[in-house]
Amino acid sequence: MDSRLRTDDDAAYASLVPDPRRRMLVVCLLMSGMFMAALDNQIVSTALPTIVGEFGELERFGWVGSAYLLATSAVMPVYGKLGDLFGRKYVMMTAIFIFTLGSLACGLAVSMNTLIAARVLQGLGGGGIMVSIFSINADLFEPRVRARYQSYSSLMLMAAGAVGPTLGGVLSDLFGWRSIFLVNLPIGIVVLTGLAFILPYRKPSRRPKIDYAGAILLAGAVASMVLWADSREIFGSLVAPQSLAVVCFGAACLVAWVQVERRVPEPIIPLGLFANPTVSLLLVVSLVSGAIGIGSVNYIALFLQTTTGLTPSQAGLLFIALTGGIAAGSLTAGRLISLTGRYKVFSIISTTGSLLTFLLFTTVHPGTPVYLIGLLMLLQGVSVGFGQQVPVIGVQNAASTADLGAATGAVTLTRMAGASIAISIYGAILTAFVTGKAGAIPGVASIEGLTPAELATLPERARALVAAAYTDAFHPVFLTMAGTIALGLLAAVCLKDIRVQTGPKR
Repeated sequence: MDSRLRTDDDAAYASLVPDPRRRMLVVCLLMSGMFMAALDNQIVSTALPTIVGEFGELERFGWVGSAYLLATSAVMPVYGKLGDLFGRKYVMMTAIFIFTLGSLACGLAVSMNTLIAARVLQGLGGGGIMVSIFSINADLFEPRVRARYQSYSSLMLMAAGAVGPTLGGVLSDLFGWRSIFLVNLPIGIVVLTGLAFILPYRKPSRRPKIDYAGAILLAGAVASMVLWADSREIFGSLVAPQSLAVVCFGAACLVAWVQVERRVPEPIIPLGLFANPTVSLLLVVSLVSGAIGIGSVNYIALFLQTTTGLTPSQAGLLFIALTGGIAAGSLTAGRLISLTGRYKVFSIISTTGSLLTFLLFTTVHPGTPVYLIGLLMLLQGVSVGFGQQVPVIGVQNAASTADLGAATGAVTLTRMAGASIAISIYGAILTAFVTGKAGAIPGVASIEGLTPAELATLPERARALVAAAYTDAFHPVFLTMAGTIALGLLAAVCLKDIRVQTGPKR
């Protein structure tokens, strides 16, 4: 712990790991787990065109990402509550084991359907990893200092989103797309082994009472939202009878969930959290941050490869600008929040910068210099970094100690649900504007099935037409992203300027 940030209240805070060196080792293991889980959503972005070229079915392009996020979102509140009831160590280790097993299944996939199913298994573990890490941070550090270390966790989350495309492109080019999943196996084994021996087990004083009905109903509601967002590809229309049936089912699950949570002694997410307007606004900010910070990465990678002619590796390298921006923004904001206790201003800066970025992206065309696109990605990285840790810090500051896991689960749920729904919506918009344009491009039978390697072999005229088609299709996608960010900016402006506590929560 930084001596400059110590207060008289620090001594009263009972850290799960009192020894500073051992605590830092635990933090490093947690950061590795966070990076691994977050990376697996983003590492596929630059490899997806190659995967689609092998398996076909562009209409399921978004499902490779949204299936992971769907499963992640559905189980996050459950893991958060299980950590509150049973202790976080073994809940965290179970999540890592499931995630590592899912990674192996992804690497052995033989079709798009089996890959999507394996991604669901990965998500069932990934959701637990991300919730448990933020909750364990709350057990390790007192609230004000926690802001600094939460920024490191958020940095890993978003750095994975930026490094993922680079790593995915390089691994895909050198070893094939399956390697992007198999690389998780050694990392998962090391993290699992390290936590088994180093992380202490703190048994909660509360008697476990699991809200099974609430968990199932909440998962049904979240899954229905994501499924409806994809219903244009699945059922042909967002208002098809099957799509409306999904909406009705999700609404019924949500209403039933609220009724259940009012009655059970240990709700998955305490409804009292939503009575606090600060918490509600922060959850909106979290929803938007997921839709933009995570949900946009796959499509930016696709945009770069289809409009600039970059290979997967080259497109991935361009994400270094995004990575650098995230690192600068997240570390700067984390330190300033630790020193001042203020977080509202960073949320406003974050959403304003992202809004400007995607409005500028609508002006990008095939002739735009790559360095200008890199500057836009740098701006987006700084913007995302400044605000990424705000929802977690703010909601944990507002929640009681007994509900830290559930509160953290609510934040990560909205973040990942926002990403999952956004990916599906962006995919529906892109597919609608791209489909049917191949007829006018010589030598291109299906523009949707073009891999980066195939695109590179086309005549210059055909490549230019493909780039123009994708540029036109991405304009409404970027406008949709900008509109989503505007909602987050409004929520950020409405936040009360509350200071983070300096001592232990009562």
